[in-house]
Amino acid sequence: MFRLHLIPYGTKFDIVGKSKYMLALAATIIVVCLSFIMFKGLNYGIDFKGGYIFEVRMPSEPNVPALREQLGKLDLGEVAIQQFGAKEDLLIKLEKPQEGEGQAAAIQKVRDTLGEGVVYKKVETVGPKVGSELVSNAIKAVTFALIAMLIYIAVRFEWQFGVCAVVALLHDCAIIFGMFSIFPLEFSETSITAVLLTASYSINDTVVIFDRIRENLKRHRKMEMSELINLSLNGTLSRTTLTATTTLLAVLSLYLFGGKVIAAFALPIMVGIIVGTFSSIFVASPLLKFFNIKREDEKENNRTASNIN
Repeated sequence: MFRLHLIPYGTKFDIVGKSKYMLALAATIIVVCLSFIMFKGLNYGIDFKGGYIFEVRMPSEPNVPALREQLGKLDLGEVAIQQFGAKEDLLIKLEKPQEGEGQAAAIQKVRDTLGEGVVYKKVETVGPKVGSELVSNAIKAVTFALIAMLIYIAVRFEWQFGVCAVVALLHDCAIIFGMFSIFPLEFSETSITAVLLTASYSINDTVVIFDRIRENLKRHRKMEMSELINLSLNGTLSRTTLTATTTLLAVLSLYLFGGKVIAAFALPIMVGIIVGTFSSIFVASPLLKFFNIKREDEKENNRTASNIN
């Protein structure tokens, strides 16, 4: 039976030996990303900046790209259109003009552009306060997810594994947030989903590698820690790269053929897969060598000594 291996089994790459360069690279990227976030900020979308939301039913199936272009010519700011439910149902979001246009005038412009026969199910104005609450909730969501993962890893393995996993996750999240700051990409509610998906994918890879390290800790009780981590990483490298490649190809197809809205969602996920795979191999696992992780025989000796005392 044919089995695909992007990296052959039995490799002996000295990943831990090169880890100081990779950790330095990761730290540099994090500093750059955090600097952009602090001084430039994020390019918030309508969900965070506030604007107008129209839930409408068109008289017939609309040409969404053409309609987006028409609304874009109104100079009302950013326009987002998505279909939901029936083909005639649209959710239209427009950025609230900073100056010049009044609310009534802006809404009337949209009505005139959409034409006759349109059923307006909902017309709402989202203010800056709602946007700030969304930002706060987004930060809380990411923070609580990281804390939950830290607790899970610490319970399943040991607290040292949990710390290394969360450091890797912070690395991943910082790079994704930094990408939205450095490049002209809109940061919206779907971007938060992309960040959480990246964290979930990364922690899955990390847990697989940690499982192999834990097995090898029991099997090779006298092996030096750096050598043991290398053995574990090389043993899971084929699985890690194959999983990352197949997932990346699936998301790439969404980016290329899914349309503008789906492409904006798929791009950060693609970056997240690459970043998450990197951090699982070159950040989370090599960091373990800096912790005093006790083997099973050492734990038993400590328990015996404690009972004697």
